[in-house]
Amino acid sequence: MSMKHKKTKKQSKSSFFIILLITISLIIVIGKVAANFIENLPSIRQLDNYSPDLSTKIYDKDNNLITELFNERRIFIPINSIPANLQNAFIATEDNDFFKHWGISTKAIIRAFSKILLKGKISEGGSTITQQLAKIIFLTHEKTLIRKIKEAFLTIQLEKNYSKDEIMQFYINQIYFGNGAHGVQSASEIYFNKNVQDLNLAECATLAAIPKSPNYYNPFKNEKAALARINFVLSKMRKLGYITKEEEEEALKIPLPLKENALKIKKNHYFTDFLRIILKPKYGTNILLKGGLSIYTTIDMKAQNAAEKAIEDQLTKFDEEKLKTFKKEKKIPIKVQGALIAIDPKNGAIRAMVGGRNFKESQFNRAIQAKRQAGSAFKPFVYLTAIQSGLTSTTILEDAPMIFIYKENSWNLVSRDITILETIAEMISEEDLIDTNKIWVPTNYRKKYRGPVTLRTALALSINTCAVETIIKTTPEKVIKTARKLGITTPLINSFSLALGASDVTLQEMVSAFATFASGGIKTTPYVITKIIDKDGKILEENVSEQKEILSSQDCFIITNLLKAVIEEGSGWYAKKNLGRPCAGKTGTTNNSSDAWFIGYTPQLVAGVWVGYDDSSISLGEKATGGGIACPIWTNFMKETLNGKPILDFTQPENIEWALIDPSTGLLALSKTPGAFLEAFKKGTTPTKYYNQPFPSQTQNRSTETEEF
Repeated sequence: MSMKHKKTKKQSKSSFFIILLITISLIIVIGKVAANFIENLPSIRQLDNYSPDLSTKIYDKDNNLITELFNERRIFIPINSIPANLQNAFIATEDNDFFKHWGISTKAIIRAFSKILLKGKISEGGSTITQQLAKIIFLTHEKTLIRKIKEAFLTIQLEKNYSKDEIMQFYINQIYFGNGAHGVQSASEIYFNKNVQDLNLAECATLAAIPKSPNYYNPFKNEKAALARINFVLSKMRKLGYITKEEEEEALKIPLPLKENALKIKKNHYFTDFLRIILKPKYGTNILLKGGLSIYTTIDMKAQNAAEKAIEDQLTKFDEEKLKTFKKEKKIPIKVQGALIAIDPKNGAIRAMVGGRNFKESQFNRAIQAKRQAGSAFKPFVYLTAIQSGLTSTTILEDAPMIFIYKENSWNLVSRDITILETIAEMISEEDLIDTNKIWVPTNYRKKYRGPVTLRTALALSINTCAVETIIKTTPEKVIKTARKLGITTPLINSFSLALGASDVTLQEMVSAFATFASGGIKTTPYVITKIIDKDGKILEENVSEQKEILSSQDCFIITNLLKAVIEEGSGWYAKKNLGRPCAGKTGTTNNSSDAWFIGYTPQLVAGVWVGYDDSSISLGEKATGGGIACPIWTNFMKETLNGKPILDFTQPENIEWALIDPSTGLLALSKTPGAFLEAFKKGTTPTKYYNQPFPSQTQNRSTETEEF
């Protein structure tokens, strides 16, 4: 053997070992890369504690679904509750070898790579149900080779660790069906307004047709495409033996779902946002939007719908009239705002809440957040304090001008003489007259004065001077104490002007305070949530009303009887004319007519309405009043809400006496006394003397116009 041949042989062996070493190194490197690749894949074990994003459901007082909170609207449903037809429809359409393959279809892989060679890019299609699940839960939708490789690894792991039924359950609860529906239960509700267990064959085929392209195959949006896809699904099911030809033909006769028959989730934005404000600090945003809570509330949807309609109908008319004024003055039209809240006086349950006219335009909830002057709607607290201090419904008050001067850190009533008022008016400007830093002259509506009147008349006609006289007798401190006891929590001014509603309050606290009158003295803390249950059925909280007796039933009956007079004789005339059942209430209108109120109640329900512009400097109009704007909304709401419920009057407690009263003196009257009326008194406070003078002339110049300022 030559030296040259030996050298060549040695070189060959050396090359072989080098190649072997490189190969082994490459295998090790590739192995490490693959191991690292696999190690960095998402853990499929998170499915062991599978918890998809579940919507929080909100129910009304009758346990009817009214709205939902969610990132993805989804309701989990177990595999044994999913109809066989629906499972088979998905298998036939998406993966007819689902029960045969190990997660990846060899045929599909060959087709996919053929497309890559032909088109030069990654394209979708041909994925098994398991592959789709891996992509939906663990990966993005990017079309890259790396993503497809990750998908393959995850798919194999899914098939190794979970049964086919478990994979189908994960998949069918996770996929998107369009129209905000994630998972089959939500889709079944959205498209058919029924539970998934109740779907027929045609409906199962419809749902299976959508996920390939939820927007394109949406039966609400593209009828032609949806029908073609449904036909394809049914045809595949028949070819694979899941249904017969007859069943296919029968299913094809069933029309597509109509949008108007689908589930309509009412937004109730202001109410829903109110719940969010209450619950977010306690449960957090993540649980509220993804935790699948069931929140049971006190809301009465009949009342809620009536409230929204009453406000929108009345305020739309108001805007139309105002628009004429704005056009004349060449101003930009502004929408008037309104709010309503209704409470059950027996337990404090909130039955309706409207915080404004359009939540998208303004999220400010005027029913609970707005603080506005209540005007004369505050006067019942003044007169209640007076009754508790010993005055009665027939106490005589003087309706005459009042002039106050601020001296030595207090307001001093210097005169009730109209001539002095006129003299002062000649000496100083009108601005000084209304400057509360110098001189305060509370005036009546249209500056009319009636002379001596009963307390009943003063409240019924909402006479401002009488309210101020009453708070002088009782003191502002006592009125504030009464308001606080009733639940008014906002700051109140310690001044005589408090009698005219000069302090800011919220609609909710005003309605809650009036509810104590309706309940006969039992104060109940308003509440809106009765129960919250988590996704596993565990009760997280249960609420009942907090109740406390703070007023005597006699005092409440007296004040209620006085507020009935507001309806019968005063500014609540619209309710008298249109409601058709006993009720009590009080209107309120602030200076410049920037706020209009009506708070009223029947034995079954208490409600309050506020109307105004968000900018309190803007007037509703010279003639705008609580009686003309707010009271009709309240009346229309109550009429619709209480329709079909018994007509009840307020229950009279023990130790109440009735007497026939002379309206001009407040003394006992004879049956033939003109204008005599029956009045209620706490036992022991009834007048004991008769008016025995000649009857006053019926032509006496006494105005009956009501005040609301």
